[in-house]
Amino acid sequence: MSTRNLTLIIIGVLILFLGGCGCNSYNGLATNDQEVKKVWSNVETNYQRRSDLYGSVIKTIEGSANFEKSTLKDVLAARASATQIKVDINDPATLQKYQAAQGQLQSSFGRLMAVAEAYPDLKTTKSFQDFQAQIEGTENRINIARQDYNKAVGDYNLKVVRFPNNIFAGIFHFKEKAYYEADKGSEKAPEVNFNIK
Repeated sequence: MSTRNLTLIIIGVLILFLGGCGCNSYNGLATNDQEVKKVWSNVETNYQRRSDLYGSVIKTIEGSANFEKSTLKDVLAARASATQIKVDINDPATLQKYQAAQGQLQSSFGRLMAVAEAYPDLKTTKSFQDFQAQIEGTENRINIARQDYNKAVGDYNLKVVRFPNNIFAGIFHFKEKAYYEADKGSEKAPEVNFNIK
């Protein structure tokens, strides 16, 4: 066997090896990318469920005579804003806008619920009581969905940055994705003061 043939065989084996590694890396990255998209859709589904529940209680509250209209308008505006944002999970800025809008909705709805405390007739309606039970379960689902999303992003990001996948990730344009972060201010525990005498 000549040196030329040996060189061609070595080059052919090297090309096959790199091609196999490239295919394996691409398929792994693509699989993880699809998993992140699937898990993100679960996050959106749970937020949609919360928005729908908020819509139901808003209708109940609107039917209550003399309810504070400005608080109700704030919730309606926040709900409209939160449902209009489209997230591109490859763009951290859209994820941050989505988080901010969801936080604003939850905050304005919390104010609405505080005002609702002043309306005993409203609190005794069946739809209002059903809402309170359902929203707790929905908030738990949202929390779990966000944790699942962050785990999927973590798995994906590790594939993107680890050698030798990072070489193929660069070639195939796979980039790290943003995590769903805690709401601003949630890192500070609320001060609890029990004035027990």
